[in-house]
Amino acid sequence: MAKAPRLKITVINLLCLAVLCGATESPQYEVVHAESDFEIRHYRDATWMSATVNDLSFQKATLFGFHRLFQFIQGANMNYSRVAMTSPVVTSLVPGAGPLHSSAYVVRFYLPAKFQDSPPTPLPELNLKPYAWDSHHVAVRKFSGFATDDIVVKEAAKLATSLSLSPWANATSATHYTYSIAQYDPPFRFFGRTNEVWVDVDASRFAGKASF
Repeated sequence: MAKAPRLKITVINLLCLAVLCGATESPQYEVVHAESDFEIRHYRDATWMSATVNDLSFQKATLFGFHRLFQFIQGANMNYSRVAMTSPVVTSLVPGAGPLHSSAYVVRFYLPAKFQDSPPTPLPELNLKPYAWDSHHVAVRKFSGFATDDIVVKEAAKLATSLSLSPWANATSATHYTYSIAQYDPPFRFFGRTNEVWVDVDASRFAGKASF
């Protein structure tokens, strides 16, 4: 009996994630440095809606967090506003004891331009909060396939290795999050999937240089 609600949520979320196929808006950024296996991006100030999930599994946390976010964009807010789907869905890992030393995750949904300045207020039971993601730089490594718990750990380690062998070796920023995983595709897309590992970096020491 206990498995039924979990299965129901899983099916609902698979259907919810399907709307990623029609995603049109994404946060704006500029590539300021590129290597063969990673790049440095500068993201502008942006407002996201976030769902905190306490779970040891990255996959489960993303699933359950997005389920709450999907209810919000379908009108579960004080304005009864429908919010257009965007991409990517980003799951940030809070330092702790699980995969990538994390025991909690924050799943984020980028708000379309229409709601950037005045996000609808989520219904209290969804336990969502707007998040003002200030202008920042991130190191980004792309990878294909499905972002499973094991794959996320391996890809994050590869990015860490690449950074350690580059001029950005000592440029990672101290933030509340270890790594973030950006997912761009619905679950039923088996080929040509796009995922990314993000880690914040401090670009201040490169400021003023003609090329990063």
